[in-house]
Amino acid sequence: MLDLLNATFTPFQLGLLSFPVMLTLVAFRVPLAAAMFVVGLLGTYLVAGNMRMMDSQLKTFTYRTLTNYSLSIIPLFLLMSEFASRGGMSKALFKAAEAWLGHRKGGLAMAAIGASAGFGAICGSSLATASSMGRVALPELDRAGYSGALATGALAAGGTLGILIPPSVVLVIFAILAEENIERLFTAALIPGLLAMLGYMITVAIYTRLVPDWGHSLPRLTYRDRLRALVPVWPVVLIFGLVIGGIYSGAFSPTSAAAVGVAGTAIVAMGKKALPLQGVKDALLSTAQTSGMIFFIILAAGVFNSFLSSALVPQTLAAFFIESDFSPWTILIGMLLLYLVLGTVMDSLAMIFLTVPIFVPIIAQLDFGIPTSEVIIWFGILVLMSAEIGLITPPVGMNLFVINALAKDVSIGKTYRGALPFVVSDIVRITLLVAFPGITLGLGRLLYG
Repeated sequence: MLDLLNATFTPFQLGLLSFPVMLTLVAFRVPLAAAMFVVGLLGTYLVAGNMRMMDSQLKTFTYRTLTNYSLSIIPLFLLMSEFASRGGMSKALFKAAEAWLGHRKGGLAMAAIGASAGFGAICGSSLATASSMGRVALPELDRAGYSGALATGALAAGGTLGILIPPSVVLVIFAILAEENIERLFTAALIPGLLAMLGYMITVAIYTRLVPDWGHSLPRLTYRDRLRALVPVWPVVLIFGLVIGGIYSGAFSPTSAAAVGVAGTAIVAMGKKALPLQGVKDALLSTAQTSGMIFFIILAAGVFNSFLSSALVPQTLAAFFIESDFSPWTILIGMLLLYLVLGTVMDSLAMIFLTVPIFVPIIAQLDFGIPTSEVIIWFGILVLMSAEIGLITPPVGMNLFVINALAKDVSIGKTYRGALPFVVSDIVRITLLVAFPGITLGLGRLLYG
């Protein structure tokens, strides 16, 4: 059978055929990593015609994945997220945001979004942000008379800020796949992440004016009470300043900054007596499980992408698009639209692992009027934004399921409807970032020249 395939198809055709084969395996509930691994190995065998390259790949990629120092940042940020979630920092952030925004129309939902942005600044994980803020904010929103649709939709959207506001685990993975500088990607993500937060708050304001009964306001607090509510937030500000400030100033490498963040969140959580020994063990175990999953996906993606490279798929597609009559902007918009479609049926990590090795070589050779190094960074942020939409679009919107599981009396249909206005906000923001690359690249140009 394998010999027949080898005789029937060219290596490039085998590379293209591998995608529907792999997606079919995933549709039959084969884990993505296993599907990529098996298809990559079989594809390599078909292209090479022998087992030696398969053996070489297994040895090379396994060693390179498990000993890559840059990848150590992933378990560190995941552990930081675990300690932050268990340390009660989400509650302090929400109460502070509530004190300043609660008196506005829809202010409590805005506070949940603002607190999600703050928590995302020390978390790096969308699901952890959504879960932590959901536990804190959902009961408050329910008591204040907010509709289930608005409450769950706002929290699901706010959870995406966990991967938009640096540090971001997904952005780290993009940097590794694209061989790009993590520090510069974190810098580029900051302004778009803040725009996302602002866009979501504006969406809530419009939402509650069109449907007034869906969101109510709380009594206005005095400025003294508002300032008092900020006091418990100082550990979050300190940790964010150490981690992100250290990276931007050059005091720490991203990996060292992640280690500092882990230590900071652990100290704060232990100081609040919110992290007993069993909690530390649980956090370490959860981090190990998630890290193992991600590392296996990285290993499988390396095998699969090596097969695609040996089949000349990225090179052939890049040459095709460059020689075609399509403008660079048309190609870019087509890629982003594909992300929006894939996001409805595929996890954000899966999309990035499958597409980045194919798309980055194409984007790198297109002329957008800016240097190639900036093009990759700009594209990385656009990919991050597009992948983030997949977290709040049915039927595979992971944030929607996380929040809906916490809101026992809200149907999944209401959560879907509540998230749709925030998807519109996302699309508007991505359109703005595509039209004006300087929004993404401006801070980096200011800091690094």
